[in-house]
Amino acid sequence: MKKENAWKKYTDQDLAKLEELCTDYKKFLTVSKTEREATKEIIRRAKEKGYEDLEDYIKENKRILPGDKIYVNNKGKAVALFNIGTEPLTKGMNILGAHIDSPRIDLKANPIYESNELAYFDTHYYGGIKKYQWVTLPLALHGVIVKKDGTKLNICLGEEEDDPVVGITDLLPHLASEQMKKEASKLIEGEDLDILIGSKPISLEKEEKEAVKQNILNILKEKYDIEEDDFLSAEIEAVPAGKARDFGLDRSMIMSYGQDDRVCAYTSLEAFLEVENTKKTLSCILVDKEEIGSVGATGMESHFFDNAIAEICALMGDDSNLATRRVLNHSKMLSSDVNAAFDPLYRSVMDERNSSYLGQGVVFCKYTGVRGKSGSNDANAEYIAELRKIMDDANVSFQISELGKVDIGGGGTIAYILANYNVEVIDCGVGVLSMHAPWEVTSKADIYEAYRGYIAFLQNA
Repeated sequence: MKKENAWKKYTDQDLAKLEELCTDYKKFLTVSKTEREATKEIIRRAKEKGYEDLEDYIKENKRILPGDKIYVNNKGKAVALFNIGTEPLTKGMNILGAHIDSPRIDLKANPIYESNELAYFDTHYYGGIKKYQWVTLPLALHGVIVKKDGTKLNICLGEEEDDPVVGITDLLPHLASEQMKKEASKLIEGEDLDILIGSKPISLEKEEKEAVKQNILNILKEKYDIEEDDFLSAEIEAVPAGKARDFGLDRSMIMSYGQDDRVCAYTSLEAFLEVENTKKTLSCILVDKEEIGSVGATGMESHFFDNAIAEICALMGDDSNLATRRVLNHSKMLSSDVNAAFDPLYRSVMDERNSSYLGQGVVFCKYTGVRGKSGSNDANAEYIAELRKIMDDANVSFQISELGKVDIGGGGTIAYILANYNVEVIDCGVGVLSMHAPWEVTSKADIYEAYRGYIAFLQNA
């Protein structure tokens, strides 16, 4: 069923609101290139809206009441937000959930080495990438180094105009005849994604072994007080350098690194912070590690979300395990994750009747998974009917899509994890072109409709 392009319905007032939202979104993307940076920015915005740390409630044994606004910081890499409603919490919550990690290049634990008087960082890629897309790009370094005494050094190098950048080199076409015969997946091997960081040897009167590497170590010591061994307790990510920007001569789109899934994280957050005076308790959970299977203490597989609910229940007078189970059992969720937007240049892998399209609104995906729906959450028809009514009543443009043709491939989200708690859940997000590439493209109209759709869900589900 063909949906009308959302741009056609906008008034001048709508367009002004759309541009205001998207301008702020670009700022969010630019300062949130890692899960740590996103967590910091999310908490900053939440605190501006009056949200308080759950840890403070616990320390003071402070009773939680309707109207309270609470955030949970999970190890600086994931956040859960709660807006406590007037109805009993055991009647369930309306939940928005997205992830704030993105595909990237990580430094290994012993990263610095020298080869033929060039200094490199040894790397390991994170998430599903086309490795050949990451060569010859200006890269910035973001992350933390934690010294043995507990001192934490925040690293952000390559984003300012006068900062140096680093990058991964490629073979010139004149000598690449053998390379070009390889399959695309083998064109650049993972072990060849090492980042060139220097070429100038240290100035010494006597000959110095690995003088270029030593010069880099001296620079790190002088500027950051970093020793080589400090990289053993570091998390440094290499990401594309540069700001989020308008894309297209008509400025109708946004190009940026990390829109999977920070486009849904941002719209979920802003919608969540917009809603006040709620009957049903609302929650927004923004997590790490989705790109590698939602594993680990900061991924959705962790119990930090249900642990937070248990703490809230206890501070509301019910510390039974059954209370937490009832909360989740009666909850509804939008798993806010991106979808592959239809690209006319690659139509052979798409089912045109069941694809999402730029400019046609927020995307519901009933099931993801692989081929025969393997590994998917398959949302109930009754729940989808309810959401259709909510969106139509709020005049939100929406579409329903699959992720490509049946036997081509597939993917997964955090939806199935919440479904394990018997939460009603469906994937709902923004269509993206060039997903998982260093630079991804979204439609401003879809960003605006996602924001509006999330508000409608929170208020009416």
